[in-house]
Amino acid sequence: MGERTGPLKDITVIDCTIALAGPFGTAMLADLGANVIKVEPPHGDVSRPTPPLPPDYANASSEEKAGVDYGGYFASINRNKRIVLDLKLEEDKEKLLSLCEQADAIVENMRVGVMDRLGVGYEVIKARNPAIVYGCIRGFGDPRTGESPYAQWPAYDIVAQAMSGHAHITGPEDSAGGYPSGVSVGDIYPGTLMALGVVSAVHHARVTGEGQFFDVAMYDAMLAFCETLISNYGYNQTSLGPRGQHHPNLMPFGIFPTSDGAVALACPGPKHWQLLCDAMGRDDLIKDERCKNTFVRKKNQVFVEAQISAWTSSVTKAEVMALLGGKVPSGPVNAAEDIFNDPHVQARNMITRFQLPGDNPDVAIVGTPLKFTQTNAGFYRRPPMLGEHTEEIIKEFKLKQHPLTGD
Repeated sequence: MGERTGPLKDITVIDCTIALAGPFGTAMLADLGANVIKVEPPHGDVSRPTPPLPPDYANASSEEKAGVDYGGYFASINRNKRIVLDLKLEEDKEKLLSLCEQADAIVENMRVGVMDRLGVGYEVIKARNPAIVYGCIRGFGDPRTGESPYAQWPAYDIVAQAMSGHAHITGPEDSAGGYPSGVSVGDIYPGTLMALGVVSAVHHARVTGEGQFFDVAMYDAMLAFCETLISNYGYNQTSLGPRGQHHPNLMPFGIFPTSDGAVALACPGPKHWQLLCDAMGRDDLIKDERCKNTFVRKKNQVFVEAQISAWTSSVTKAEVMALLGGKVPSGPVNAAEDIFNDPHVQARNMITRFQLPGDNPDVAIVGTPLKFTQTNAGFYRRPPMLGEHTEEIIKEFKLKQHPLTGD
């Protein structure tokens, strides 16, 4: 266990989030040093048992208590946090409100009205701490910031990807029906924006003494993420279709096959196009009217793509990078094993290894992409076991003990 050293180490955040979107955002805040206290029900966050699972969890019978009670999914988005409370107990509602009196922010990603029905909605919390920031992620926003006809609809990542158009512009060209992203971007991007909202609103509160409510709708976040879809239609009513492996407006700007995989090449400008043609030994393409600029090349995509693919297909990823690396924007299409062996990833500490409780080997999760010269951010506390820090937090924040159990 280390210490919180990031630039947000003076901020306390009460984390009532579950699943992926909210916990991803609060994990970012925790990486940056925030004192994140996760409120979790007695049975735990729904993501605790989600694979990949460590050996002593995966092999334990239902009667046994495993050495660790979470899988890699939970671990990667709940690092650096501490665990406490159960909101369905009256005594713990009061503890939560007492925590909020001492916190800078509280965040949640429940459906509209859930926290209000539990008696710990924004107005109740604000009455106890007018300077607190209350942030939430909803599928379609909260009525406090703008009414939506879908406000009561449940939503998951795939719903946000679909409704925002992201699924429509993802996948092979001329495909129908849409493809989801390979990662749960409909959760992760809203979670990222939520973290930014917390920092912004806490800054405002410290300057003015005024807290506030804010929300991030998953649908809204993904609309912002899909800005190119909106601007193309907003400017000239061009409705983008599935992108395939290439950019809708630029060429070359996409994925090209190699003899052992694929590489990304982005050479829309004259300088990089010249360097690519030099590497391919195709000076004739520089003078070819079908290739005179990126927009003309896009109109002649079939021809241009065929010329480049003929070359890339004849060599390996490493051979392409030996010729183009450091000269033109390019990179290999990496699988997980490639990433773990990449010297950049090692030099930038983007893989975090730690020891799980129990009889388990070291495991790894992604590191923080935010690097600071003065306030180091990143991993300092392993993901928590269910209820692990309740007593510690009760003492630290001087919360009232349960009248019967003393918990």
